[in-house]
Amino acid sequence: MTTTAVPEAVADADAILIAVPAQAVRTAAAAFGGRVREHTPVVACAKGIERGTGLFMTEVIGQCLPQAEAAILSGPSFAQDVGSGLPTAVTLAAESAATSSALAGALGTPTFRLYHSTDRRGVEIGGAVKNVLAIAAGIVQGRALGASAVAALTTRGFAELSRFGRSYGARPETLTGLSGLGDLILTCSSEASRNFSFGLRLGRGLTPAQASREGELVEGQFTAAMITELALRRGIDMPIAVAVTAVLDQRLSIEAAMESLLARPLRSEH
Repeated sequence: MTTTAVPEAVADADAILIAVPAQAVRTAAAAFGGRVREHTPVVACAKGIERGTGLFMTEVIGQCLPQAEAAILSGPSFAQDVGSGLPTAVTLAAESAATSSALAGALGTPTFRLYHSTDRRGVEIGGAVKNVLAIAAGIVQGRALGASAVAALTTRGFAELSRFGRSYGARPETLTGLSGLGDLILTCSSEASRNFSFGLRLGRGLTPAQASREGELVEGQFTAAMITELALRRGIDMPIAVAVTAVLDQRLSIEAAMESLLARPLRSEH
């Protein structure tokens, strides 16, 4: 495996991994131009939805590189853990089962285990939505509302993630797997998560601008509004995502957002 920032270097690649933030995937993919060979797998390693277009990462790659086979790599993994050789398991999804299986075998190591799938949209949705929910979990933690509140929010957040995923045809086993529930559990429980830590600072009274740190990427900040918009278009109830978006836009205070969630009508859990 070779790391490069030179577009010309991909011409002879058997597979390409794009390891840039979600909002930079289009620029990175477009830079490859016609250098990517037919049917070459191009794997997005970002977790998000493109602002403005509402496109998922494999859709962005498909627009920029229609000759390639777009794939997605996602799951509960902190870069520091992977780099340190700590045990990590993630999911790689491609349209073709043969491609996803081959990539999982080629990229895996004794401590970096890849499960393969053909449910690209399900994997992408898990990675994108969990970032927004992690901000919410961080806010709850920052407000010192207790472990019970964090658990309740994470669980109800997963219900939102599942509703959103099902509307796109995501498979239940993907949503409850590594790239869905697994990643959600990790990012809603650890200050090593940039999204959770950002929410933590919001919960402690900082504004979104004050909570943002120079050089630190918080994907959920960019994804929240798009998820809310896409959910609205599809008629999907996602109150936690809506509340996070309103807090980030400073249309609602954290207190008002919490009140709106707690005042929702009682209903059956299922």
